[in-house]
Amino acid sequence: MEIKNPAMRRVISLKPVYLPHTGGRHEHKRFWKLQLPIVERLVNRLMSQAMNAGNKKDRINSRNPGKKLKALRTVKLAFRIIELRTGRNPIQVLVDAIENSLVREEVTRIVYGGVSYFHSVDTSPTRMVDLAVRFIAQGAAMKAFRSITSLPEALAEEIIAAAEYDRSKSYAIRRKEELERIAMSSR
Repeated sequence: MEIKNPAMRRVISLKPVYLPHTGGRHEHKRFWKLQLPIVERLVNRLMSQAMNAGNKKDRINSRNPGKKLKALRTVKLAFRIIELRTGRNPIQVLVDAIENSLVREEVTRIVYGGVSYFHSVDTSPTRMVDLAVRFIAQGAAMKAFRSITSLPEALAEEIIAAAEYDRSKSYAIRRKEELERIAMSSR
């Protein structure tokens, strides 16, 4: 497995683990989430997004907190589907999807004397990966919400579409382009 973007090599952890369940040991130390395996970061985000698909806001208020084994099973089934459809290593497909979904530029709100305006800023590598994983999980949850498509199937479709940079099928790619377009207009 390889990470093509050199800025992401220290942010995306590909160390092999038997079970991606660290139990939150990274939580209390700064930047330790960078050592968290990328699969576990996807599982954690999916755990908070899976039942929250109908909510359009980016709040994390799930009805399924703590159901990590359920989320692990979902990701495992999604990886099997990815391997069957593409014939490639599913973790490499996930890394390619994350690299294609990276938001490079965002907007921030600046207030001067009661007047606020938006200004374009570069995104840090850690936030790039966090946003990419969030958009992939949101896209899968929204596709599976009130649909006959199961969550593992929707997750596999979203990861494959983002890895192939398919604008029409991937929610993560559409959100990335939307945020970068807004940032470009506020330069």
